[in-house]
Amino acid sequence: MTDKKARVGIIGAGTVARRNQIPAFQVCDRAETVAVFDRHIERAQALCDQFGIPKAYGRLEDLLADDEINCVSICTGNVSHESIALAALEAGKHVLCEKPMAISVEQAERMKRAAEERGLVFMMAFVNRFRQESILINELREQGRFGEIYHARCGWIRRRGTPSGWFTSRAKSGGGAVLDIGVHVIDMTWYLMGRPKPVSVSGVTHRRIGSYRTRSVAGWSAVGAQDGEFDNEEAASALIRFENGASLSVDISWSINGKEEGMFAKLYGEKAGASVIPAVIYGEEDGFLTDVEPVIVAESGWQNAFEREIVHFADCVVSGCAPISGAEDGLTVQRMLNGIYDSAEQGREILL
Repeated sequence: MTDKKARVGIIGAGTVARRNQIPAFQVCDRAETVAVFDRHIERAQALCDQFGIPKAYGRLEDLLADDEINCVSICTGNVSHESIALAALEAGKHVLCEKPMAISVEQAERMKRAAEERGLVFMMAFVNRFRQESILINELREQGRFGEIYHARCGWIRRRGTPSGWFTSRAKSGGGAVLDIGVHVIDMTWYLMGRPKPVSVSGVTHRRIGSYRTRSVAGWSAVGAQDGEFDNEEAASALIRFENGASLSVDISWSINGKEEGMFAKLYGEKAGASVIPAVIYGEEDGFLTDVEPVIVAESGWQNAFEREIVHFADCVVSGCAPISGAEDGLTVQRMLNGIYDSAEQGREILL
């Protein structure tokens, strides 16, 4: 059965909901934002007032019992993704889940199984798949422009960019820089490699700088969160091997005593290669090396990517088609993320 519109309930009234998800749903013709839930109902009501959303809930059960809602967007902290997703699926709601899918492979497996058993849409909010650069490079890969992609490098290096609040507590977040920003670049790069099957991970994690007080460095915190325990990793490196012989190297940091590099992804193929951010195609023509820089229409941050993500989710809810970032992909990415932690803890390569 399909619906004529995605009538969404937003779960969690934090930064992601306010800055990204709700604005994107508001401009999507095939979606309508019906309600917001937050356990602090005043936060839910504030978002409803800001965006003209009719219903604010302070109990998740009440939102899931709302028959007007046919789908939810999970915008809460990592540790609650599984319980909320399972409850939403049990209530017959389609699910859009912010990254990461969960904090363990076992949780992700249960989420995937529940969505499949109920025949509902489950989509991971892997927003970087919807960047214009990613769309272009994925099309070129599908056309065979790069040949076989046998290696890739990706990372996100912040010199001083550790979020505060629950992010730094392992008990409250499930993981640090790997789950927070590593998931973005690992998923995007793996997707652009053609989603090869990962077979092993060798990783290390570091916590050396900790809670810094560097002057003139702006930071941000989870809504309503208080600074507290810092027992998460702030940096990590990994090598991921795939069944087809390809490899992916990863470097991540919230804080490091080195150059700020931001987000990057590099693909190396037999025929050509590519940089994703910015988009550059490295090839050869008439016997000469070429660097081709496609003209990408400027975007306002990630917002247009979020809007394309939401349009795709709404289309899946309305038409019943499978999302490009479904539960299977979420589970595979979760295996790589947790493989990094397992390898770091055990001091050896982990077979997936």
